[in-house]
Amino acid sequence: MDHEPTISRDQSRAARNGRGLGRDALVASICGVVVALMVGASYAAVPFYNWFCRVTGFNGTTQVATSAPATGPIARKISVRFDSNVAPGLPWKFEPEQSEIEVNIGKVVTVFYTVTNQAARSTSAQAAYNVAPLTVGAYFQKINCFCFTEQTMGPGEKREMPVVFYVDPSLADDHENDGLNTITLSYTFYPMKDPVVKPLAASGDDKRKGNL
Repeated sequence: MDHEPTISRDQSRAARNGRGLGRDALVASICGVVVALMVGASYAAVPFYNWFCRVTGFNGTTQVATSAPATGPIARKISVRFDSNVAPGLPWKFEPEQSEIEVNIGKVVTVFYTVTNQAARSTSAQAAYNVAPLTVGAYFQKINCFCFTEQTMGPGEKREMPVVFYVDPSLADDHENDGLNTITLSYTFYPMKDPVVKPLAASGDDKRKGNL
């Protein structure tokens, strides 16, 4: 009569440990893949969110137009207020030349903000913007704006920065905004990091002098 091979207690324990290690390795691999996917999704979400805001006007993001509206201005008027802010650490004075204007919906308007660099050195900044109420971002069309590019100001420099915009006539067809009388356009300038000036590479003679 044949006897089945006897498995020792140590062998059994080793087999269980081997299966446990294999299972742990599989779980760790799955977790690593999930984390990588989550990180990738978070990076992808940023440009997607920006695109979504630009297309829909979500969160008060204004729209970008290339020309005046085809239908032209309409009789209904609306007040547009202008707000200006400077983030901490930026030595700029930033203010609108007019705090509020009344415009016909659909009329192209140009307004100016004044910016002064109060530092004794060149500084750079870029503006972020939105409109309030947040739901009207889809109707606020900007043709030209200083917020699209990084701005560099020399020591004590003062500059006028234009904003060209109109309120889309389709706003009049949105009955949820029938009672809307005022839109606020708000800008905030944020400082950009100063470029790091790299020292000139030392010549061979300079290196030898440093070693003396």
